[in-house]
Amino acid sequence: MPGLDAVASYRRGWLPKDVIAGVVLSTLLVPQGMAYAELAGLPPITGLYTSILCLAGYAVFGPSRILVLGPDSSLGPMIAATVLPLVAAGGDPQRAVALASMLAVMVAAIMILAAVAKLGFVADLLSKPTMIGYMNGLALTILIGQLPKLLGFTVSADNLIGDLTGFVQGLVAGEAVPAAAAVGVAGIVLVLALQRWLPKVPAVLVMVVLAIVAASLFHLAERGVSLVGVLPQGFPPLTLPHIDVHDLGPLLAGALGIALVSLADTISTASSFAARAGEEVHGNQEMVGIGAANLAAGLFQGFPVSTSGSRTAVAERSGAKTQLAGVVGAVLIVVMIVVLPGLFRNLPQPALAAVVITASLSLADLPGTVRLWHQRKAEFMLSIAAFLGVALLGVLPGIAIAVALSILNVFRRAWWPYETVLGRVDGLEGYHDIRSYPGARRLPGLVIYRFDAPLFFANAKTFRDEVRRLAGTAPRPRWILVAAEPVTDVDTTAADMLFDLDRMLDAQGTSLVFAELKDPVRRKIERYGLAREIEPRHFFPTIGAAVAAYADRTGARWTDIGTDTGTATGTDAGSGDGAAPADRRAADTGP
Repeated sequence: MPGLDAVASYRRGWLPKDVIAGVVLSTLLVPQGMAYAELAGLPPITGLYTSILCLAGYAVFGPSRILVLGPDSSLGPMIAATVLPLVAAGGDPQRAVALASMLAVMVAAIMILAAVAKLGFVADLLSKPTMIGYMNGLALTILIGQLPKLLGFTVSADNLIGDLTGFVQGLVAGEAVPAAAAVGVAGIVLVLALQRWLPKVPAVLVMVVLAIVAASLFHLAERGVSLVGVLPQGFPPLTLPHIDVHDLGPLLAGALGIALVSLADTISTASSFAARAGEEVHGNQEMVGIGAANLAAGLFQGFPVSTSGSRTAVAERSGAKTQLAGVVGAVLIVVMIVVLPGLFRNLPQPALAAVVITASLSLADLPGTVRLWHQRKAEFMLSIAAFLGVALLGVLPGIAIAVALSILNVFRRAWWPYETVLGRVDGLEGYHDIRSYPGARRLPGLVIYRFDAPLFFANAKTFRDEVRRLAGTAPRPRWILVAAEPVTDVDTTAADMLFDLDRMLDAQGTSLVFAELKDPVRRKIERYGLAREIEPRHFFPTIGAAVAAYADRTGARWTDIGTDTGTATGTDAGSGDGAAPADRRAADTGP
């Protein structure tokens, strides 16, 4: 419980700063909590319950000094996509709350179990390009889904295309409410303008206050604008969520996706703020903190939560020193719902839609997408695929697609790694890629081949086919020297392939030789028995030692040889002097 340690080491001088930061934070937590609850398809009050309990839970178990957890725009659509299909026709709010609370409890269980098993690395399953695409798709989904609410009408749809179609049809049918549209659009413009030119001003709070004033002065309810109304009074009781057994499967699938996104977001945000303060991020303890926050929320009619970068930045700018700032914010929310439940009764619903839409815009990373296009087209296409997965299939299939694409991208790089032929460059130490240095010199009859990946079942055939191609060039090389320093592993499938390849090349008069094998890889090869099958003197400690042994045995001298650098391997490494293939014994000379 890092919170207990923080209490023991708390400095009296921090108290005023934490209190002020907590007051400022509460002004942001209330409108965003209600807005994100509605984004998740839940009553606005549940967003306040969630904010209170998650702040308290993370304050005790979370390791970060100022990280702020709470309802999040990135999780809202995922919660809605999980819960709403399970709610019976007619949309019983209490059943939706119970399902969302159980979802939070399941996310908590996943996080805590993952922390015990030290699985914090699973956050790396979402690569940056796929995360950018996922968030862009999520931003578009939220934006389109909130447009009807912004203009004062509703649409019943369960995907982006349905939302967009319903929105256009509603506009054509004249369902938009002018007063609601005025409030919503003005709210977006105001928030964006304040964030752009007066970043220290609490833009959301200013917009919400002005919207409440406008609703009161101009009687917007009489003009067709929906208002939040009086919130339920009092603190929520401890409640064990009651759901049907057949709901557990769909909830578990949603909980896994939410846990992954929440963890990735939390680790990223925590790392960013910790770097500024010169601190370290403790991934497994962060999972415990997130788990405790979700568990506390789930037991008091809340829903899953994540870290908020914007709210954490507000806390930091307001001078927060510890998690006491979040606790102060939580206490103020409790005071509000107990003493002043009608404070936001005149808040227009389009204003909440404006809060959500401006938050969704911050999720999108269009400059990052453009950067991917200019820097690496393959990763740009991964980002677009993740974007389309969210936009066309939904947020839950979208996160599955994003994870799958990240894993497949890693596998693709290992499956088809970079491979090339090396030569000697005048004025440079070592041996270099002939694609980068087309004028590099080579020893006639010697091909130095580099394969930039571990050798395993998926790429063993790629390695074998390229070595066979190099061995088949005319005139045939006497040695194919594998520069094995990048080869970090050899599995049993690859070992069997190397054994068969060595025999085949030996029958053709070409020797397969290795240099710079790492000690762990060499031990594996010896365990497989491959070191006995391949002539032991065909293993050299360095490329230089292997080259010297070949030159001493054959008398070959470095020669300028034309190369075709247009292929993936920097092809044609055959000798240019017509030397006859050496027999196996001639090639067995050690250093």
